[in-house]
Formats: sequence, structure tokens, C-alpha cells
Amino acid sequence: MPNDSLLDGNHLLSVLPEAERRRLAPHLSQVDMPLGQVVYESGDRQRVVYFPTTSIVSLLYVMEDGASAEIAIVGNEGLIGIALFMGGETTPSRAIVQSAGAAFQLDAQILKQEFIRGGPVQRLLLRYTQALITQMAQTAVCNRHHSIDQQLCRWLLLSMDRLPSNELKMTQELIANMLGVRRSGVTEAALKLQDAGLIRYGHGHIQVLDRPGLEKRVCECYRVVKREFDRLLPDLKAI
Repeated sequence: MPNDSLLDGNHLLSVLPEAERRRLAPHLSQVDMPLGQVVYESGDRQRVVYFPTTSIVSLLYVMEDGASAEIAIVGNEGLIGIALFMGGETTPSRAIVQSAGAAFQLDAQILKQEFIRGGPVQRLLLRYTQALITQMAQTAVCNRHHSIDQQLCRWLLLSMDRLPSNELKMTQELIANMLGVRRSGVTEAALKLQDAGLIRYGHGHIQVLDRPGLEKRVCECYRVVKREFDRLLPDLKAI
């Protein structure tokens, strides 16, 4: 059973009141989340949920021809598996680890029981779901109306918000799949940011050098999403 300090690695677990944390803690187990691991495929019945701590998971929609585009990312602010307590049990998206790390794993039925019980867990999960829906909607708008380098800025900032460092290990191909663009487009956008002194890019590794510079360059979509997460998931007093 993980101790309280470990649970603080995930925001949703960290803001739960004492009684709810005590009920969930014995059922949580830490698991590794290696880069590229498929957490679930489209249509899979979700038997476990994940609370990332140091990993980031990308939610992708995959077309029949294999093309894909990211609809949201989930890190230490959230969980993977909202379909479970929203009543759908499955989802048409794929979840894949975009940044390696760790997560807490929980049996789906345990979380469903807590949700049905109502109270703080239910309110917290519903707030998180609203914030995630905002991210999905804003991602769709961003992919339609903004340039690839603006999309890359948004994606980098959202990722940095969910990581303990300013470095991200990520292949060109995976970034292209996330953004739904060609690899050459990712390279061109990344080189623009590197030439501007905002990032260092190469060999599947991105280091953010100038976060304020990225924030000046990014489109409004990043701020919309961050504002909504901050509003809905601030701290214990709001739950």
C-alpha cells in the first residue's frame, strides 16, 4: 500500500479527503509506464484505471487508414479511464504513453463503487471530466485554426505542466502522430522554435530553454485549457 507522500504525486489523489484516501490506498499499486505502451485500444473494456504520477498518456483518435490525431493528454493532474464512471465502459480513442514514467493502477470496479457512493470522489471526478472535455474541445479548435508551430508550443507547455523537469523524450514520429501532421511538418516547426532559442531539439529529445518565450508564442488554446483546470481542480477546499 503506497504511503500518503507517494499519493501526492497525482493531483486527484492528493486532494482527496482523509477518509477517501484511506479507502483507496490499499487498492492502489505503482506500475511502470514505458514510452509507447498502449494503455488501451479503441473499444477495449476498461478493467483498470491509471493515475499518472511521472508519466504522460496521450489520448488519440485513430482513423480506419491508420492516421491519428491527439485529442487530449493526461498526466499527474488526472486519470486514464473516465469512460468507466461515465457509464460507457469503452471509448473509441486509443491511450498511449507519450512520456515514460510511473502511475498508480486501480481496479475499475473499486473506482466505480467510489463514484456510485457519491461525495468527494464523485464531485472530483466530474470536475476533472469537465476540464478534460475542455481540453478535447480546444484541441479540435487548435488543430483546425492554428499553425503547426503554435500547436507544438501548446503541446510542449501542456506536457511541461505535467512533468517534473523541462525535458521530454519523444520521437518525431510520435509527435507527428499526436498532432496529426507529417514528420516534416514537426521538424520544420521544431527547428523554428530552436532557431528562436526556445527549445533544444534532436534525437528524440526536446529540452525547453525558454518557457516564457513559448508562452508568448503559443495560441490562446493553452491558456483556455490551463485556466479551466486551475478553476475546476485547485485544492482540497473546492472538493
